[in-house]
Order: sequence, then C-alpha cells, then structure tokens
Amino acid sequence: MEANFDLTGKVALVTGGSRGLGKQMVLAFAEAGADVIIASRKLDSCEELAEEVRERFGRKAMPIAANVSNWDDMDNLAEAALAEFGRVDILVNNAGMSPLYDKITDVTEALYDKVLDVNLKGPFRLTALLGTKMAEGDGGTIINVSSIASTHPSPDVIPYAAAKAGLNAMTKAYATGLGPNVRVNCIVCGMFLTDISKAWDMDATMVRAKERFDLERPGNPEEIVGTAMYLASDASSYTTGTLITVDGGRH
Repeated sequence: MEANFDLTGKVALVTGGSRGLGKQMVLAFAEAGADVIIASRKLDSCEELAEEVRERFGRKAMPIAANVSNWDDMDNLAEAALAEFGRVDILVNNAGMSPLYDKITDVTEALYDKVLDVNLKGPFRLTALLGTKMAEGDGGTIINVSSIASTHPSPDVIPYAAAKAGLNAMTKAYATGLGPNVRVNCIVCGMFLTDISKAWDMDATMVRAKERFDLERPGNPEEIVGTAMYLASDASSYTTGTLITVDGGRH
C-alpha cells in the first residue's frame, strides 16, 4: 500500500505553492520523494519554502515567480520547468482569488477579468502546455483546485463561482482530451483556514460552519493532503475526470 503513494523520481509543479493549501501539497509531495517547482507571484516566499524542502527532505526545489493570470507567464513557467527537469509528472492548478464586494454593480470589468484570468485562464493555458507534454511522453496527473462556490454559488462571489464552475467543466474535458496517459481530476474545496481566513470574522465563520457543515468547522490546510496525495500518486490510477469534494460535509 505504501508503494502506491511513493512519488520518488516524480516532478511536481504547484501554482500558488508558497502558502495555504499549495504549501501543504508541496511539502507532502516532497516528503513522498518528489522534486518540486513552487510557483507564485512572490518569489521570496517561493524561495523560503524551497529552502525548507531542501533542508527537510533533501529534494530538489525550484522557486519561480509567475502570475497565473498572465498567458505569457504560464508559457514561461512551463518552459522553465521543462528546461530544469525535462518533464513535469504532477501539475496542481491551485492558485486562485476570490475578492468580495458589497454589490454586484461594484464589480468592475478589471476585477471581473482578473478573477476569471487567475481561476480559469491560467489553469487552461498551463494544462494545455504541460498536459500535452505529459500525453506525448510518459503520462502524468493534473489536479485542479476548485471550490464549493462552483456548486453552491452565493451572490457575493459570482465571478469566482463562475470561474470555478468553468474549472470543473475543464477538468472533465481535459480528462477526455489528454487521456489515456494523463489523468485530470479536481478537488472541490470548502472553507479552509488558510492565510485568507485571517481577514474573516471568525465568530461569524464558526456560526456558519456549525449551520452548514456536518463537521461543524472549517478545514485546516494540512487536511487537504490526503486527497492531494491520492490524486498525485498511483493510488488513483483508475481515477480521472472526477470532482472530489473536500468540504467537511456542506449541506
């Protein structure tokens, strides 16, 4: 059983990889034996985590600054990863953003475009580039990180919910288009206590969690690791085109 989760010799790229859920996945993959590429907008954060990976697990770690909303940045990220390692075996499209607003009329065109670009355009382009390379080579696995906003949308996150619903659809389409050598799956996340939660009203958050979630609490970032490891490894060798909800039992 342990061999199913062994990532020795694999190369994993995680966008939004320097903090939150992405950071937990980077650390888990490295502990399981993978070399990692850590991408986010802030290079210093990527470098700090890369150094931790090298010291704790002795794996290669490549930090790189990339804005997933920028098409050219995705081209450059894919090119840099392939130049350094020759391949990417595991791609995690984790970077995302969900700005709130008071009224739907407060959403500007610039904000709308940014939300769609970060949550949908970036994953589309990076998957097109690296997924095609995987399909032409020895295969691989792609993990998209979506949100329960895609299935339970609320008025205060309409562009974000629409983008994540698009990511769900893209997961299934790419699973067909890149199969059979590449598996493409999606983690549909509920509330997690990542860095963004520092801005939340925690009293209101806990009331909401007790009302709407079977486990009556938000998730801790490390609680994403089990699902991510399953999808990244051979343990999920017969799983593709699947949306796996990890939300503490949203109802």
